[in-house]
Order: sequence, then C-alpha cells, then structure tokens
Amino acid sequence: MSSAVVAGASIKISPRRRAFSYSHTQKTTLQGLSLQESKRRVSDHFLAVSKTKNATRSLDNNKITARTAGASKTIEVEVDKPLGLTLGQKPGGGVVITAVEGGGNAAKAGLKSGDQVLYTSSFFGDELWPADKLGFTKTAIQAKPDSVYFVVNRGGADVDVKRLPKRPAPPRFGRKLTEAQKARATHICLDCGYIYFLQKPFDELPDTYVCPQCQAPKKRFARYDVNAGKPIGSGLPPIGVIIGLIAGIGAVGALLVYGLQ
Repeated sequence: MSSAVVAGASIKISPRRRAFSYSHTQKTTLQGLSLQESKRRVSDHFLAVSKTKNATRSLDNNKITARTAGASKTIEVEVDKPLGLTLGQKPGGGVVITAVEGGGNAAKAGLKSGDQVLYTSSFFGDELWPADKLGFTKTAIQAKPDSVYFVVNRGGADVDVKRLPKRPAPPRFGRKLTEAQKARATHICLDCGYIYFLQKPFDELPDTYVCPQCQAPKKRFARYDVNAGKPIGSGLPPIGVIIGLIAGIGAVGALLVYGLQ
C-alpha cells in the first residue's frame, strides 16, 4: 500500500489496482494543491493510461486481421490449351503468373495474375513437377498436347519451390471433362474408361497407340457418346469380362476332367 500527500491529506493506492507508481518528484507535484485538483490530475492520468492500452489493443487486433486476410491459399486446376496466360521468373527461383487474358481458359479456371506456380504437368507420365526455372516450366507446358494441370499459391509468403518434391498427378479416371474437352471427346477405353479428347483425330493415331491410363491397345477403344456418357455400338466386352469368361470356361473344363477320372 502506498500513499501520496495532498494538502495535508493522503491518497492511498492499492498495489492490486496500481497502474503506475509515483516517484518522489511525482509526490511533490501534488503538494500545495487542493484535494479536488489532486484527484482530478490522478483521474486524468488513469484515463490517459486506459486510452493508451485500448489503442495498443486495437492495433494488435488490426495486425491479427491483416495476417488473417493475407493467409495463403493453394489452388489446383486443369487448364485447356490455349492457356491464355503469361509466366515470369521470380527472383531467387520460382515461377509466377504475370498476366491472364480476360475470358481465356486460365481465367475461366480461376487463375489470376500474381499467383505463384508451385507445380505443372510434367513432360510425360502422370507426375507434377515443381515450377522452379521458367524455361524448364515452359518446355514442360509446351510438351502437353491438350491440357496442363496447375498448382498455384495465392497470397501469403512465397514458397521455396526448390524444396518441393515431385508429386503424382490426379488420376484421369473419373475426372470430369471441361466443355472444350467434351467437344473433342470421340473415343473411350473399354478397359479403364479413359476418354480420348486430344486435338489429333483418333482414327489418325498409329495402330501402336495405347491407352495412357491402362496401356490397353487401340482396338480396345470404342466411339464415345458424350451426352449419354457411354460407348457407342462396341461389340468388344471389357477385358475384365473376357478374363472372367476364360477363367470360368477353364474351371468348368477342369471339373469335367476331374469328374471323368
């Protein structure tokens, strides 16, 4: 418990509620003043301290809001060609989208200027490669004949792409086609359901062509009805059915042979 002498009276300040402590100089500044004037000065000091705390608390809240608003977001999209975007090299490594054409395929997919590219489709196979060098990324994109898969980071701190490992691409099976892909879809693999929608007509593909998803030969493809979502007039049953029939016939033959012995 401390006290301050004010015109022959003392003002006690509880340690629990003490927001400040008076020095010897502070005590003497109240001497010679009336009790009412001393109380007013003490009240003004408490009010100033309270306003300072409130302002600090408000500033802290604004900082928290700003950090929340700037939180990063990862976006994954598949973009048909032509992409309708421009890429640039980030200082220190990494690739960023510098421009997006209005109404283009990239804009329709939701990509925006300023997005940092984390992954793109690889040269071949079902892998996504980190987008570190601009030239390498552009070459990989150019190698894709139909569409390119992008993983981008929006907002927040930059991502060190050099530390990112390769990652598998999303499976093709069951993937929904875009409107542009539906317009080009002509054939479907009877074994796995992969839909052919590339620019080159299916009939012009060599006989050595195989399904990129299950490696089935070209003869295992049938014409595809986009509206019905089913193959058209294929007399070839799925390979699973063929294998099942062969296995069934073999089992019946084995039983017959065993029964005749």
